[in-house]
Amino acid sequence: MHIGFIGLGIMGSRMAANLLKHHVALTIFNRTPAKTAPLVEQGARPANTPADFANVDILFTMLAHPEAITAVALADDGFIHHLRPGALWVDCSTVTPSFSLSLAKTAEAHGVEFLDAPVAGSKPQAANGELTFFVGGTAENVETCRPYFNMMGNKVVHVGSSGAASALKVVINSLLGTAMASFAEALALGHSLGLPAELLLNVLVGGPVVPPFMAMKRLKIEQQQYESDFPLEWMHKDLHMAALAAYETAVPVPIIQSAKESYMQAMKDGLGALDFSAIYQLANR
Repeated sequence: MHIGFIGLGIMGSRMAANLLKHHVALTIFNRTPAKTAPLVEQGARPANTPADFANVDILFTMLAHPEAITAVALADDGFIHHLRPGALWVDCSTVTPSFSLSLAKTAEAHGVEFLDAPVAGSKPQAANGELTFFVGGTAENVETCRPYFNMMGNKVVHVGSSGAASALKVVINSLLGTAMASFAEALALGHSLGLPAELLLNVLVGGPVVPPFMAMKRLKIEQQQYESDFPLEWMHKDLHMAALAAYETAVPVPIIQSAKESYMQAMKDGLGALDFSAIYQLANR
């Protein structure tokens, strides 16, 4: 099969690299062309525009936000107008369920199959092929993609019909974002009460009240070095996706909204490109 991949940021570049390790015939595109160079050196074929995917069998997209997807997929020169009938578009981006459903309907109108397949994991898991794929769409299309999911990850969860996987992903990332912000505030409270940082981390991380993922963030906090596994600005975006989904379903989410504002303030303070654990800097300034 001929595979396409659009979106070569922190996650997409590593996912595409794992496809190449398995000798997949891969065509790639990124709106910042310089990001294609390392993958071209590994054997990928660069596309000049999103329209250059007419001959692919499966096209993966891993893009930052709905606006980016709209630009490369749905605009006048977007790939949706050029994919062959029967091709399969797999969107791994984190977006609202309603947006995923709209993409599925647009794909159907063009004779294209569609899966929403956001992932659990960040830079290390993407690099090591250890992502979990949450997938929404038909079982037949999931099975068609399963070999390629398994090249990039180690678990595939078929959540349900189109949009279901995106729904699960916004729920998961809302928990990640609010938990990280809450943990940072709790540490700030402990510091203000005279408790040493090392004591707080030793007691809290690995204990019953702190999520397990916090163990992966401990070293960043201790060393005040926030090389990005998942940028703070994208966590803000994902909390915004969760808030939009809540608005569309009339569910009050005051904790998510509050956390979203904290990440926005951190972005205004220049922390947006750092790992989302840098929210600690905002709480402990």
